[in-house]
Amino acid sequence: MFYRELGTSGIKVSAICAGCMSFGKPSEDFHLWTLDEKNTSDMVGKALDCGINFFDTANVYSHGTSEEYLGKALKNKIPRDQVVIATKVFFNEGHLSKKAIRREIEGSLRRLDTDYVDLYIIHRYDHQTPPLETMQTLHELIKEGKVRALGASAMYGYEFMNLQNLAKSHELTPFVSMQNHYNLIYREDERELIPVCKQFKVTLTPYSPLAGGHLSRPQWNSDSMRSRTDKTSRQKYDRAMAQDLPIIERVQEIAHEHALPMATVALAWLLAKPWVSAPIVGATSQSHIEDACKATELNLTDEEKLFLEELYTAHEVVGALPAV
Repeated sequence: MFYRELGTSGIKVSAICAGCMSFGKPSEDFHLWTLDEKNTSDMVGKALDCGINFFDTANVYSHGTSEEYLGKALKNKIPRDQVVIATKVFFNEGHLSKKAIRREIEGSLRRLDTDYVDLYIIHRYDHQTPPLETMQTLHELIKEGKVRALGASAMYGYEFMNLQNLAKSHELTPFVSMQNHYNLIYREDERELIPVCKQFKVTLTPYSPLAGGHLSRPQWNSDSMRSRTDKTSRQKYDRAMAQDLPIIERVQEIAHEHALPMATVALAWLLAKPWVSAPIVGATSQSHIEDACKATELNLTDEEKLFLEELYTAHEVVGALPAV
């Protein structure tokens, strides 16, 4: 495992981030394929054994039980200052209003059983709350020591630029990371958002780096619980299946040449991007963690990267919320 700085924060994170959307109590109105408390603890232990120090969750994952399970697992295994915990705010009452952020950070700290969060991420851009109200409230959390650094997620380039410029003009804390939708079969952010991030020296922690599992197997669907029940993933990817399958075939070909899992190749492609700090890998088995960590040892050639990239065609935007 190797470690990279999270933007300009000074925080060093493992090149693979353990995504915690797969942790928590299963439910019909969130996900049915999540891990219970015991399996979450085992998965966290495996991640730590592999050198992963970066864990990403959210206030709404499994209705808060993801944070609860993660907090308990980490408490029993490692000193707090040796791990980096990220959580999020937005998909809650009040979105990014001052009242909502204040309420939600306290709830997250309580569920995680910690005094501070290393990275606090706005889960989406809030079109209802005045952005200055949001940025001032986040800045207050930094000053109070409840949050060490700020991140953003899934928005349009102009929205992110406006927030960064607002922080600068009002001497508020800017964002150091962007958690965006980015993988070999979804690269729309290369048009505007990623160049904006590079301009502000903001690094990426891409979510869905394996496209909901599509980049980890040659066939589009599988018989896993997630593949059968994850409606969100189907909405994100099924309509582009025809244009994406040829890219998936190329991932399989490179994986075969290296005698490595497809997931390892797809993640190695992301890690080759200098603006990526750590892809967020959601795992439901310990082998998923092992396959992800192998990507830190695979250096793709320029020819292999071009081979993986050249068939990509434009997709509909998935992730950023439309302005209202």
